[in-house]
Amino acid sequence: MIKDITIGQFFPGDSYIHKLDPRAKIIITFVFIVALFLCKNYFSLGLLFFISIAAIVVSKISLRVILKGLKMIVVLVVFTGVLQILYNDEGTVLWKPFQQLDFAVTSGGIISSVFIIIRIVSLILFSSLLTYTTSPTMLTDAIERLLSPLKLFKINVSSLAMMMTIALRFIPTLIEEIDIIMSAQKARGADLETGTLVQRAKALVPVFIPLIVNSFRRAYELAFAMECRCYTGDNKRTRMKEMKLALRDYLAFAFVAVTVAAVIATGFFDISSFFIFERVI
Repeated sequence: MIKDITIGQFFPGDSYIHKLDPRAKIIITFVFIVALFLCKNYFSLGLLFFISIAAIVVSKISLRVILKGLKMIVVLVVFTGVLQILYNDEGTVLWKPFQQLDFAVTSGGIISSVFIIIRIVSLILFSSLLTYTTSPTMLTDAIERLLSPLKLFKINVSSLAMMMTIALRFIPTLIEEIDIIMSAQKARGADLETGTLVQRAKALVPVFIPLIVNSFRRAYELAFAMECRCYTGDNKRTRMKEMKLALRDYLAFAFVAVTVAAVIATGFFDISSFFIFERVI
């Protein structure tokens, strides 16, 4: 399961999304997330979900990679969906398992649960493309450029961008190291998968201690290597690739603007009566 985490990984390619300016991709991702939370009905949410699927197809990222990334949020998605069913009592009562308790599965709870699940999946699918299609170096430069107005407040934007990117970059490394340590502990006879919740938590102590030690050691080695290369993080650094917005970036901005306008426009209409499954229920 640990190996299935794909957050922070970069997959080189030559797709349209790979060629977009990293700054444009960050802005588009942020706008898409905001648009997801502006959705008030299934029409707008379905539109954004379709765009997420289309973006994955255009990026040419392997479906296997996408499914591995979704596998880690299955528990979160199921838990969130169940909570919506438990705490939403709107609509028609479909099932009341315990007559003595004030609990029933309603049509409103199911509709709300499906809505939240689609929103979470769309959020993960689209936001994952940012790291899948952007190298850590380009991501660092893009974050630094976007945060450059903060320099007016004497904030070291270069160091802040570098810290954010390093944290993101080392997620796959830490995941791989956790898997190695767990395999080593299992080879020594450690039982990490059976027992009660407390027992399994105690069994993970021998895993996290070497992980923390190795993390500090790696951080020291990285800092030492950056110091040996005279890295200072100031504004005088030069870049091998200068970022310039191209026509494809402006076309992507225009497409996102039209999408957000459509999401906002559909929010002014009450279309709940068009749901056939709600009338049947």
